Amino acid sequence: MTNSVNGKANGSAVVLPKRFHAKVEVRWSDMDVFQHVNHARMVTLLEEARIPWLFDGSPTTSLREGCVLTDLRVRYRGQLRHEDTPLDIAMWIEQLRAVDFTIGYEVRANGAALDSPPAVTASTQIAAFDMPTQRLRRLTGPERDYLTEWMD
Repeated sequence: MTNSVNGKANGSAVVLPKRFHAKVEVRWSDMDVFQHVNHARMVTLLEEARIPWLFDGSPTTSLREGCVLTDLRVRYRGQLRHEDTPLDIAMWIEQLRAVDFTIGYEVRANGAALDSPPAVTASTQIAAFDMPTQRLRRLTGPERDYLTEWMD
C-alpha cells in the first residue's frame, strides 16, 4: 500500500480538493463468483485505506485506543476487478462533530484519472470511544485540528 496527498494547486491549473490517497492491493480472495470485488471485501479495503491515514503518526493516532464505526454506506457505480489493482482510495472528512466524524471515500481502478467517475463511493461515521468507561468521548483539540485540515 502506498499513500499520497493531493491538494490545491497554484496558478491556472485545476484546483482539486485535499484528499488522502491510499493504494490498496486487491487480493484474489476479494473476488466473488462474478469476478468483481465482493461487498464485504470492499468494506475491508476501505478499512485498510483509512488505517494509515488516521492511525500512523497523525494526531488521530490516539483513536487506536478507542473508536467505533457507527454508520457505513457504500454505493456501487461500476465494477472493480482483480486486474484493477491497486485501487486508488481517496478519503476526506465530510462532517466533523464533537464526538464523531464522517469520512467520504471515492474508489477508482489503478490508473483511472482523478476526475473520472469513481466505481465506488462510500462514507463511514466514526466516534471516539473511551474503552475504560465504555462511553463516547469528545475529540481532542489536536484530533479536531487534524481532521479539519481534510474537510471538503
